[in-house]
Amino acid sequence: MAPICIKNTGKYGRGVYSTRDIKKGELIEVSPVLISPEKEWEYLEKTILFNYCFFWGDHNDIAIALGYGALFNHSYTPNATFDNNEDNLSIDFYAITNIKADEEITINYNGDPDDKSPVWFNVIE
Repeated sequence: MAPICIKNTGKYGRGVYSTRDIKKGELIEVSPVLISPEKEWEYLEKTILFNYCFFWGDHNDIAIALGYGALFNHSYTPNATFDNNEDNLSIDFYAITNIKADEEITINYNGDPDDKSPVWFNVIE
């Protein structure tokens, strides 16, 4: 079982939290994905699913994260990162810092943990 659970953040709605201490480099979650071809992007943009999409492959297709993968919140100071695992059709989430039990686990939606580029919504940190 994954060392995570879903809780209300009190600020952003639901978020992913650690249920125990997680060490830097540890695999946190393997989230299966549904792949949507590039030609369907214009339709996804009009739905709530837009908020749960990840670029996939050569960035022409979109992956919709299932399971916990859809609920990691954004931060410009994340404690986790993700990798597209194209062989497994999953997005794999890893700790990039030591994470304490009951701490929210966040990722940078830009992909690179150090990327401070604007995202499509107003960030409150």
